Amino acid sequence: MDRTVLAYVVYLVVSIALTVWVARTLSRHGRVFLADVLHGDEKLADAVNHLLVVGFYLVNLGFVALYLSGDDTVTDTRGVFEALSAKLGVVLLVLGVMHLGNVYVLNRIRRRGVMEREQVPPVAPQGWVTPSAGA
Repeated sequence: MDRTVLAYVVYLVVSIALTVWVARTLSRHGRVFLADVLHGDEKLADAVNHLLVVGFYLVNLGFVALYLSGDDTVTDTRGVFEALSAKLGVVLLVLGVMHLGNVYVLNRIRRRGVMEREQVPPVAPQGWVTPSAGA
């Protein structure tokens, strides 16, 4: 088997496995965070979680596919490892950036919701206090 093809196969297998693992981990652990962001609406949190996972798969697997081709032909075993380390390193960086971007956006939404909840008084006003004459 051509070593370039071998590098492509290993790259695809590892990249897809990493993408699936990261997506499942984010989905499993992000559900609780989404429920908090969405004020405890579990059904909406599940729907948003699923949509985020689908988008995550589409973007990352699309990137993996686009980044598959290389300029150099791999001629030896060392070249296989060098090509794989460069390609997988970039894929891992893209996965990390995608994760941080999702967390940043969701945290901004969560903060906005917390601020809105804090602005509402816990008890409705019961009357007015008249100012004293000395003030």
